[in-house]
Parts: sequence; structure tokens; C-alpha cells
Amino acid sequence: MNPLATIMLLTSLAAGTTITMSSYHWLLAWIGLEINTLALLPLMTKTPHPRAVEAATKYFLTQAAASALMLFSCLINASQTGEWDISTPSTMMTNPLSIALMMKLGLAPLHFWLPEVLQGISLPTGLILSTWQKIPPMILLFQISCNINLNLMVILSLTSILIGGWGGIGQTQLRKIMAFSSIGHMGWIILILKFNPQLSIFTFTLYIIMTTAMFLSLITLSSTKMSQVSTSWVKNPALTTTVMLILLSLAGLPPLTGFLPKLLIILELVKQNMIIFTTLAMLASLLSLFFYLRLTYIIILTLPPNTHNSLATWRIPTKPYLASSIINIMALILLPLAPTISFM
Repeated sequence: MNPLATIMLLTSLAAGTTITMSSYHWLLAWIGLEINTLALLPLMTKTPHPRAVEAATKYFLTQAAASALMLFSCLINASQTGEWDISTPSTMMTNPLSIALMMKLGLAPLHFWLPEVLQGISLPTGLILSTWQKIPPMILLFQISCNINLNLMVILSLTSILIGGWGGIGQTQLRKIMAFSSIGHMGWIILILKFNPQLSIFTFTLYIIMTTAMFLSLITLSSTKMSQVSTSWVKNPALTTTVMLILLSLAGLPPLTGFLPKLLIILELVKQNMIIFTTLAMLASLLSLFFYLRLTYIIILTLPPNTHNSLATWRIPTKPYLASSIINIMALILLPLAPTISFM
């Protein structure tokens, strides 16, 4: 793709996100979401492949349906209150609006498009879809969190945690695994949204850091399948070890970064006397822990086919990327650096 076109599309993505984040009018927020969607479509189809075109088509149809439902909810709000102000949502509009935003985020049971779309696009575009594209809908959900139906939030969040683990168990494609990982993490973020929006924002930030680190590592290793990442030890042992640790961090194992948000969410839910839902969420997350550990086992504890030392590309000095290294470090060691006050 022409570098100028790429810069224009990335600028449009940034502009759409900024418009949605800074808007006080529902129509402006909707316009920002549409700019985001339309700017990502050419990036999806920059590789002329039928899978990429299919992924872009599925993404466009899903986002268009969610946008139509969101606009319908905004019209209901305007007819009831006479205002388009985001800070004053009516009770009738919150349920359809929440469903529309969750469809854009890929939460279960509205998740069917996300694994297929992520599988059909390249890793850099998948990174944008899994991180940047989730920011505008999440910001809108944060703004209406006080008016969201609690039962709807809890049911969809527990379903997402369950589907995120269940769907990833039988996958061998890394992009589909990351898609189901995203669904599971979004479930944890939505679960605590009604009770503690600040903790939800914190969890979402750590999700973006860990997912970015994972995608950047996969891009560096040029791995999209389990079979490719299983032989990556001879290419780059240090980065392969980092990928293993990032997977354990995504699984939420201590003392890595991913353990911090789950611990704080569990403590907050117990504080709210939601013991049963906390137990269900923890049990459902064991499914995702299984495929994270299976992938870790394949990367570290299995021997690749015999490879001559002359083919080991890690012996060739390469220039390290500072941004990637910083994100990898943040994805691993933020738990010891977290302030003690966070646990109180």
C-alpha cells in the first residue's frame, strides 16, 4: 500500500477515536465510530486475498448493524428527553445502546464475527482491531456505566469469559486464539464496569498493553500458527521466552502483570457480595488458562526438529526495537511496581 494512503488511514483512525472520546453529542460519537470503521476497511484489504475480502465484508456488515442499532437508540433518547447530550441517557435507550456497543467490541454472544475477521487479516491490522478499535466503544460504555442494566452486564460478561475460554481450546491458529483471548478479557472488563469504572479502565489499559506486546512479538517472529511458533526457539530464543511469559501474563498468573486486574476485580466483586458470580467467572477463566498453558508448553517444553546451527538466525545481530521492548517489559513486570494502595 502507498505510504501516503497508510498515513491518511492511520490519521483517520486517530481522528475518529478522538472525535468519539471528546464528543458530548451522540451524533458526533456515532460519526467518530463510523470514521474508525471506514478507515480500517482498506487496511484489511491491502493484501488482495479472498480471506481478507471476506473478513472486511463481515466486519463492515457487523459494524454497520451495530451502528444502526446505536443510532436507533440515540433517536429514542432524543425523542424521550429532547436532548442529544451523552451525559443524560434515558432508561429506555441504555439496553439497545449497550448491546450495540458490545457487538462492536465482540462480546459474546455477539462475538461470532471477531475470530473469523481476525483470522482473515494480517497481524499488524489484527493488532489495530484488537486494541485501537476497542477504545471508542469502551469510552462510550464508560460514560453510560451508571445507567447500564446490571443483569445484562453480568450475563454477557460471564458468557464472554466462558466462550473466550471454550472457543480457544480447539484452535491452532494464533490469531483465532488471540480473538478468543480478547473476548475473555472483555468479559472481565465489563463484569466490573457497573461497580467500579476506574478499575474497568485500569483493566482495559493493561489488556491493551499485554495484547500489543503479544502481537508485536508474533509480528517479529512471523508466526501465525502453533506449528510456526513451536520452532521459533532457533530463530530468537530471547523473544520466544518473552512470548511464553506474555502468554502466562494474559492467563493471569502471578507475579506477572495480568494477575493484577483479575485480583482487583475479584476483591471488588467479593466486596459487593457477588460470591457466586465471582466463583463462576474464576471457573470459566480456567478454560482460557488451559489453552494458554498448552501454547506455553508447545513453545518451551517441546523440542523443535533438528536445525543446523548455521540456520539459527538469532546468531545474526539485529537491531532491537525500543518501543517493543518497553511494551514487553510493561506486559510482564507491572505487578511488583503497582502501588500498595491499589489492593485496599
